[in-house]
Amino acid sequence: MTNQGPKLRTKGGHIDNRDQPSLPVVHRSFANPAPLGLLSFATGLFLLSLLGVHARGIAEENIVVGVMVFFGGICQFISGIMEFIAGNTFGATIFPSYGALNLSFALIFIPGSGIIDAYSDAQGNILPTFNQALAMYLWSWLILNMIFTIAAMRSSWTLFMALLLFNVELILLAVGYMLDKASMLVAGNSIGFLVSFCAYWAGCAGLWSGGITSFTIPALPMYKYT
Repeated sequence: MTNQGPKLRTKGGHIDNRDQPSLPVVHRSFANPAPLGLLSFATGLFLLSLLGVHARGIAEENIVVGVMVFFGGICQFISGIMEFIAGNTFGATIFPSYGALNLSFALIFIPGSGIIDAYSDAQGNILPTFNQALAMYLWSWLILNMIFTIAAMRSSWTLFMALLLFNVELILLAVGYMLDKASMLVAGNSIGFLVSFCAYWAGCAGLWSGGITSFTIPALPMYKYT
């Protein structure tokens, strides 16, 4: 029996488990908030993708507002704050950013926000400029997501692929709104299922690690320890 036991734990007493990294490794004194951030991101995007491909004939986005405000928005902000406390700059940046994305998108469809009214005529019909405004909204988020994709190049393949595919989705959606092409919008939202799958995978890899479950799934780290 060697005395290497203390080296296997962080300063906060948690097991220094490096087998399931979804984000860059940070020695934590608190619980890992990354699964919450990843799973909330995946769930909001999955529901939005369902609506985007008109599953079951439903096209109205109103049902997703509550999920994007509370789970996709508030929960990701909480996750980002906890990553800040843990000293993880990447997590403290990306989770609040996507929390803001979810909240800002949900705000568009909240009655009383005045956003849709600003792009509607006197009869309440939505003007073509609304799609152009959405396109500009998506282009701006594409720039930010590309920055995050570069920052994730030493994390895990599941997280990196989620961000990389999200770039593709944002491009297809932005172009679809600009050109008023329904087929491109459906294609973009279809890519969203792949994004949410990768995010679900990364979140479950972190949540099911450390002996919580009787099995684990690999997060496929993009780096090796020396």
